Amino acid sequence: QIQLVESGGGLVQHGGSLRLSCAASGRTFSSYTMGWFRQAPGKEREFVAAINWSGSSTSYAESVKGRFTISRDNAKNAQYLQMNSLKPEDTAVYYCAARRVSTPVSGTYVPAAFGSWGQGTQVTVSS
Repeated sequence: QIQLVESGGGLVQHGGSLRLSCAASGRTFSSYTMGWFRQAPGKEREFVAAINWSGSSTSYAESVKGRFTISRDNAKNAQYLQMNSLKPEDTAVYYCAARRVSTPVSGTYVPAAFGSWGQGTQVTVSS
């Protein structure tokens, strides 16, 4: 079972940037597809981005395309989410997630597709 810990959240102004990190435990990190989800108050958890085991395939929600970049470093057992041009509507708790499949990623994902989750990190974008 992989364990995940997010970091890097905080308060940023509209138009600013943040980089989230997710540290994973275990020696099989490269076997997992990784993802980022977010949940705003009163809303359902929603897909943000996903990356396949090698980093050769990525997928994004339409709302973040062109602004967010997902990446991973298998040597460090870590994945990242670079968030640029942040908007107040990006305010949410951001969760790192993992699923043990090695296929390319495409489209969007529901939370149930991922079996392992971090505890979340708060991102607040002020207007």
